[in-house]
Amino acid sequence: MQIGGVGLGRMGSNIARRLMRAGHQVAVFDIDPEAVAKLASEGAQGADSLPALVAALAPPRAFWVMLPAGRITEETVMALAEHAAAGDTIIDGGNTHFKDDIRRAAALRPRGLHYLDVGTSGGVWGLERGYCLMIGGESEVVERLDSIFRALAPGLGEIPRTPRRPDADPRPELGYVHAGPVGAGHFVKMVHNGIEYGLMQAYAEGFDLLRHRASDHLPEEERYRFDLADIAEVWRRGSVISSWLLDLAAAALAKSGELEEFSGVVADSGEGRWTVEAAIAEAVPLNVISAALFARFRSRDELRFADKFLSALRYGFGGHVEPAEKKRGLPHD
Repeated sequence: MQIGGVGLGRMGSNIARRLMRAGHQVAVFDIDPEAVAKLASEGAQGADSLPALVAALAPPRAFWVMLPAGRITEETVMALAEHAAAGDTIIDGGNTHFKDDIRRAAALRPRGLHYLDVGTSGGVWGLERGYCLMIGGESEVVERLDSIFRALAPGLGEIPRTPRRPDADPRPELGYVHAGPVGAGHFVKMVHNGIEYGLMQAYAEGFDLLRHRASDHLPEEERYRFDLADIAEVWRRGSVISSWLLDLAAAALAKSGELEEFSGVVADSGEGRWTVEAAIAEAVPLNVISAALFARFRSRDELRFADKFLSALRYGFGGHVEPAEKKRGLPHD
């Protein structure tokens, strides 16, 4: 298929590459001409403007927008809508709030334009590992673009298959799911990121506890000096708490046992906040996720080894760089 990609950052550029590897024709645009030229040298068709991107594709067109949530995505979606034609589809693959998806889809519908929200997980590793996709929107549009989603998703891989009912949707075990109508994809991704906060915080606190067991505040016979890299490595093998996050932790600790290259100022993307807000609206207790979010706020005033651990994990899966300065209570990325 043909598809237009807008936004060639860490994930956007690799999404384009993975689609090209699968044989799809990709046209790309970014405000950075060098990013466009780089993808063009690898086989994409470069465009120097949104109108040029639209002109490069045959209708009905599909555009994958991969930009930070907020104003830049809003303006790009609406600018694309000005140049697109009835029957075209705009896909927001970033971390947009699901209520914004509902509003945008309603605004585009009178123009005959389709809108899909796709929660995309995979970070900087998605090019090789594939992307876990959580899709919201009209069923017929999702089905028409199935080959795009299938190319981006990881596929069965080597993960043992779960016994499922014979009529089960085959897509989830390939790594992508049609979660429901507009907004559903980003809602599922929002909860995914909230769970991610909690998992990361649990690992960080556990390793912080191990590290401080050698404290001279404890009786000498109760002090232990653990090799954290060894602990992480052994937990990767046969433990019930093994995970990709633990794999990243083991790699970071093997490189630097004290994680000296990280300051420990931990940013939040905003999705943890949205998850807690949704919990309040639904009257659902979110003890672990809300505590993990508040711990990130605390890291901007008082740093611990656990915060360096969180920074190391965020860099490992997403290439997230620590903020240059502390900004109390505000999302940093």
